Amino acid sequence: MHFGGNEKSSAQLHIMLGERDFAVSTQQQKAVLKAMFDTVSGGYDNGSLRFFTNSAAHMAALLNLKGHEHILDVACGTGNAAIAIAPLLPKGRIVAVDFSTGMIEQARARIEALGIRNVEFLVRDMQHLDFPDGTFDSAVCAFGIFFVEDMVAQLGHIIQTVKPGGTAMITNFEENYFYPLKELFFARLESYGVQTPPQTWRRIAHEQGCRELFEKAGLRDIRVEKKNVGYFLADTGQWWDVVWNAGFRMMVGRLSPEDQNRFKQEHLEEIDKLRTKDGIRLDVGVLFTSGTKP
Repeated sequence: MHFGGNEKSSAQLHIMLGERDFAVSTQQQKAVLKAMFDTVSGGYDNGSLRFFTNSAAHMAALLNLKGHEHILDVACGTGNAAIAIAPLLPKGRIVAVDFSTGMIEQARARIEALGIRNVEFLVRDMQHLDFPDGTFDSAVCAFGIFFVEDMVAQLGHIIQTVKPGGTAMITNFEENYFYPLKELFFARLESYGVQTPPQTWRRIAHEQGCRELFEKAGLRDIRVEKKNVGYFLADTGQWWDVVWNAGFRMMVGRLSPEDQNRFKQEHLEEIDKLRTKDGIRLDVGVLFTSGTKP
């Protein structure tokens, strides 16, 4: 995805990193973020990004489902959480929502190929879920809540859709995820004049932040579990798959085509120095936070 080096790209960078950019309206922010997700949706299920499926499987196990529940999956992307949860609901069902049409199209194609019949995907903004209060037994949100500036209000909006006694669970990255690959990426970008602004997701990139978020949203019986769902990448090409098929692509898109090519070559040369006999380690620390609605 190439946005060039204009002012619009600068705003897009801030939005991708979860920061409020006062130069554009909320609707403009959402439009840019939606366009980004629509563009990367085709490569979002690339095997190099399998930390999404790995973490979804663990989330499904942590829910301790009985099999009849009605679940809401918020900011569902290409359906990783819903697909992992669906087999655990022989008498239940899932409604999964995302505002990216591209993501929803990919998700629908996946469940059709897998023959899954108890999941419904809807194009819907997570800030305007538009479900009656208490519709669902539980709600999940995988790697999505940090895209909203007011995460407490967003979690509160999600929990409104859950019955009293029901649960909400989110996943998000620990602060050192992708270390040291991510740090090398950002440092190399900065050498090209691309600055990385403060990142909202860091507010919940540790156990204390997750607990505070759930407490402020009025949840009880809060639990936070950490799990590294990482693995070895075979080569630098697989790391570039991670860069190009997720949010980092937007930052690279601020460079000119010529600089993009040079950046890629230089960056992958330094990443290759990390390769061992097992490959290039991609550590992906994930926090799984759950709470109960009073």
